[in-house]
Amino acid sequence: MLVLVGVAVLAISAPLRRRAERDAVDRAERADLEAARDAKYAEIRDAELDFRTGKLSEPDWRSLDRQLRREAVEVLHRLDALDA
Repeated sequence: MLVLVGVAVLAISAPLRRRAERDAVDRAERADLEAARDAKYAEIRDAELDFRTGKLSEPDWRSLDRQLRREAVEVLHRLDALDA
């Protein structure tokens, strides 16, 4: 009888356990994407500082800035997709 009850409890709670696991994965992915977003923003600020201090020429800075902003937008799209 106990075995039957145990099997029934496992069968009934399986969707709840899967949802909890999926939520944990989503939270971890969100944390990774938020860290990537913050790092990309820091890279953009660093590149701008390098340009202002003369370490980067304007053409190099513009190219790097475009690339970094494109990557940041991609991360933001991925974050938005998690919300959907």
